[in-house]
Amino acid sequence: MKKSFKQVLALGLALAALSPVAQARDTTLHIPLADVLAMPEAQGKLDGSVKFYLAGQKTPKVEKTFSSDSSNQKTNGVGKSDEFGCKWAALSALIAFQNSAKREGANAVIDLVSYYKKNEVKSDTTFECHAGAVIIGVALKGTYAKVAE
Repeated sequence: MKKSFKQVLALGLALAALSPVAQARDTTLHIPLADVLAMPEAQGKLDGSVKFYLAGQKTPKVEKTFSSDSSNQKTNGVGKSDEFGCKWAALSALIAFQNSAKREGANAVIDLVSYYKKNEVKSDTTFECHAGAVIIGVALKGTYAKVAE
C-alpha cells in the first residue's frame, strides 16, 4: 500500500510528539575564587600585578576607578569535570581582565560579579559557573581600579 506524503508527514509528526524532548544540561556551580587563584595553571598566567576582588570583599583603599568591563569565557567540557572546567574558564576570564587592567593603568579589578546572561550574582567568596553537556562557561563583570598597595 502506497502512503501519501501527507500520511508520512502526519506519522512523523505523531512519532516526534511521542518522543521525549531532549533537554540541554545547564548545571549551576558556585566556585571559590581563591581556588582559581591557587591553581598551578594560574601561577604561570597571572603575574600578581593585578589583584582581583569580588563584590563585597574587603579591598585596599581605592585611589582611582577606571572603566567597567565583562568577560564571557567558555571551555570545552568534554573529558573535564564541571568543577575543573569552571575553574579553567574563570582563569581565562581573569587573564583577560589582567591584560585589560594593565592597558588601563589599573592594578586591580574590583566589584567582580557573576554576569551569566547579563544577570548579576554577587558573592564575596564565589563566582557562578554554568556547565552544559559540552560547553562550560563563566561570565564576570568588574571595574578596573588603582588600589593602595
